[in-house]
Amino acid sequence: MTDVEPLDPARTTSAAEPEVTAPKHAGLALVLILTAQLMVVLDSTIANIALPYIGTDLDISQANLTWIVTGYALAFGGLLLLGGRLGDLYGRRRLFMAGLATFAVASLLGGVAANEAMLLGSRALQGVGAAMAAPAALALITTTFPAGPARNRAMAAYATMSGVGAAIGLILGGWLTGLDSFVGLDIDGWRMTFLINVPIGLVAAAAAPRFLQESESHPGEMDVPGAITGTLGLLGIVFGLTRAGEEAYGWDHAQTITSLVAGAVLLVAFAVIETRVAHPLLPVRIFANRTRATSFAAMMIAPAAMFAMFYFLSLFIQQIMGFSPLQAGFAFLPFSVGIVIGAGLASNLVARIDARYLAGVGTLLAATALFMFSRIPIDGSPDAVLAALGDGGADISYWAHVFPFVVLMAVGMGLTFVPMTLTAVHHVRREDSGIGSGVLNTMQQVGGALGLATLSTVALHFSNEQAREVAGPMADAIVAGGGDPNAVVPGTDLSFLEAAVFGSAFPEGAVNAFLVASGLMLLASAVIWTFLNVKHTELATDAPEGVHVG
Repeated sequence: MTDVEPLDPARTTSAAEPEVTAPKHAGLALVLILTAQLMVVLDSTIANIALPYIGTDLDISQANLTWIVTGYALAFGGLLLLGGRLGDLYGRRRLFMAGLATFAVASLLGGVAANEAMLLGSRALQGVGAAMAAPAALALITTTFPAGPARNRAMAAYATMSGVGAAIGLILGGWLTGLDSFVGLDIDGWRMTFLINVPIGLVAAAAAPRFLQESESHPGEMDVPGAITGTLGLLGIVFGLTRAGEEAYGWDHAQTITSLVAGAVLLVAFAVIETRVAHPLLPVRIFANRTRATSFAAMMIAPAAMFAMFYFLSLFIQQIMGFSPLQAGFAFLPFSVGIVIGAGLASNLVARIDARYLAGVGTLLAATALFMFSRIPIDGSPDAVLAALGDGGADISYWAHVFPFVVLMAVGMGLTFVPMTLTAVHHVRREDSGIGSGVLNTMQQVGGALGLATLSTVALHFSNEQAREVAGPMADAIVAGGGDPNAVVPGTDLSFLEAAVFGSAFPEGAVNAFLVASGLMLLASAVIWTFLNVKHTELATDAPEGVHVG
């Protein structure tokens, strides 16, 4: 390895590539890219607040509700590499526009869905659109802004939007879900969580040719076998994990075993295909750099815990603490503020402090927050649950047991996302920038889907155990209080016994899911502290890979 003197980041470029200069309308170009990123990230969480209402209106079971989240994340993550490759081959602006248009059409279908199949199909199609737009968006940043302060600021904004979008999705979803009409039209509020994307996606797609330059296209072929085996392999794993957590199936059921085995076989086939085709969907050289490989691993594990936090906490706040959809949405507003603070700190410090320390501390903060969520004091006894049912919610303080740790996790994620985004795409060759950004987004979405499937299995296991234990005593307590266990709770389709058992069982599952999520975040932190050794001076340049700067 050759040592060279530190160079001016504004003048340092790859020996094989021309210098990147910011375009005339750089600010508007960044706004357009961030709008698209906000939309695709926002849809990872916007439906979370609406899940109870969607389930009621479309008669979707509690177990299948997770597919509204994981279906989108799976299609998104499973096809991201294909989207990145398409951008490399045919132009990133073209794919960016096509992805936004597809996303808008899928959102329209979701907004008018008449049944479970139509809704889940629209969510998958949204994931397809997002898989086309997201890698193109990140690649357009790396090819639009020169290395150094300009790119650091753009990447910080992108990473911030990635985190803020999830929280904004919960707030916007809460507001829209609480509506029973919109601009004078009678419409279920949860449908607006999908329809809101239609005008945004179409306008952004139409504005792209004006503010974004088309990237160079690169010769190559499509790796269709890789795309099919990789996507179906992930689907098999997640489906198997989901079935394992359902009481009617379990780990030893034929469907569970078959799905998990088939998924594993397909992923092995994907790995073999990628080493043998001339133009692989996932070039092995992308992982040859230790910094990138570490970043990809960490950015798969950390979102696995974060997605689960949004899912379980949004349900917990509504169904156990009794918050309205709008109140539940605003309960996550501190997350938006905290991640802006964390990302701002990371953006300012990343030029002076190595990424290992920023992301390592960030993941430790997030792990602490998740652990504290698992310590929320919940009394699952019949008397306490029935009292909470009568009072409209459990006596749990948001300010003492939720707010501090929402903020702590947000700051931690802000400190993590900025340096991890920079290190994940650093030194990627220009012709691979779409694939490089696609791998990063794939790690986030696939990690989120696998994490939610795994933690849902954990939660369902403990919830089912608790339900079996409390069903009898809960029925006795209702009768002792002069009530009828089979009477329907006003405003719901549940009997008093079903509502009471859920009030005791769901928290038991949620707190155990938070505990496992904390362990996942600690694992991400261990990966970062152990393997991430890139220096902050290297991130300020586009020096050729293999040349040490500093």
